Amino acid sequence: MSGEAGATEAEEFATLLRELKDRSGLSYGALAKRVHMSASTLHRYCSGGAVPGEYAPLDRLARVCRATPQEVVELHRRWVLADAARRPRVDPPAAAPDAAAAPEEAAAEPAEEPAAAGEGPAQGGSAEPAPPDEPVVVHVPPSPVRPRRRRTVLVTSAAVAAVLVAASLLARPLWKGEGNGTGGQQAAGAAATSATTGAQEPRGTPSPSGRSRTPSAPAPTTAPTTAPATKGAVPAKGGSGQGTPAVPLTVSTRPYVYDSPCDQRFLVDKAPGQVGPFPDEQDAPRWVSANGAVAAGGQQVALTVQGRPGADTVVLEALHVDVASKHAPLAWNDYTMSQCGGMVDTKSFDLDLDKGSPTLAVKNGQRDFPYKVSESDPEVFYVTVHTTGYDVRWTLGLDWSSGDRHGTVRIDDHGAPFRTSADTGRPQYGYPPGGGDWIPPTG
Repeated sequence: MSGEAGATEAEEFATLLRELKDRSGLSYGALAKRVHMSASTLHRYCSGGAVPGEYAPLDRLARVCRATPQEVVELHRRWVLADAARRPRVDPPAAAPDAAAAPEEAAAEPAEEPAAAGEGPAQGGSAEPAPPDEPVVVHVPPSPVRPRRRRTVLVTSAAVAAVLVAASLLARPLWKGEGNGTGGQQAAGAAATSATTGAQEPRGTPSPSGRSRTPSAPAPTTAPTTAPATKGAVPAKGGSGQGTPAVPLTVSTRPYVYDSPCDQRFLVDKAPGQVGPFPDEQDAPRWVSANGAVAAGGQQVALTVQGRPGADTVVLEALHVDVASKHAPLAWNDYTMSQCGGMVDTKSFDLDLDKGSPTLAVKNGQRDFPYKVSESDPEVFYVTVHTTGYDVRWTLGLDWSSGDRHGTVRIDDHGAPFRTSADTGRPQYGYPPGGGDWIPPTG
């Protein structure tokens, strides 16, 4: 991307930030304090001098400024573009044609070697040996040689928009008593490709599948990489290592999105003296991992769906829930932030894990599918989960199709299922905003 285009993306991002800041009526210092950053940092963001490396502080800013759900989505879209514009883009698959051409060139050389080999005896017994330093000229026809291809990655515009259409929102429970959930994944019947897990058996026509690793939250967590194509799949479309991604879209997740810090609670099997201060949204994944915590009562997960550069049109056929296990609630202590105010609600889908067959339901006036996405126009979906009677491990599946390819993107928490447990009747400890010790339950 050119510097001029990158500056445009950063300026559009900064313009929306300034609009939200000005509308809040707060000074830079007051607003920065509420979103846990310095006033100088906030000023750089609003003036276009810098772009934050993570979205979490911007999400807090939008909520403090009472942004509408549409403004929250637009802010995230502009941040994605501005962040991409400031980063150098590397396209590893572009080297694949050269790598493929190299064996052909190498294969062409042995055809000339018999003549060169024949010169060896001639040097020992012929009166006219070839000079030892004379180079052997190999004439290779130009047609077999593959020219180097240059690929230009455009961030501000995508060649083809990915059209998302969800025909149904359905649930496929995987648990049967103490079952391991394998049957449910087979019932899904599609190649499951995730930021963190691999492929399942394809349904119908061959479908690409793959495995990839996920960076730590809250940074974008998906970039499905290429795996061998499933049986019968066309190599160019199945992602067999020839430069074509297995999945024409990416899904990144943030597992703990706060409407307000008080809205998020965690169960921890430790006494208050062994638990650190309650985390902000940005640090929640690390805090959960360090304390072995589990989301208490519910949690809100944000999904960002974005098309790949040059991808064909993509149709999202369904967003469904896979329940991996369901047990009695955890008998642990409940920890939360105390003394909070309300924030803007931006939930798009509601998920009740207490139901026998949990399904996703559109809530709070949010529009349902279809959605259009491309590399330059991502979408953000919020899934709010709650339970009052179980300890549940669960994942999401996003079914997609593109031409004669189809599959399922498995959405999880860095390779493991999301986990949410009821906290009814558990002792609840609150952490004061100004810091200090955990406040024990009253009554």
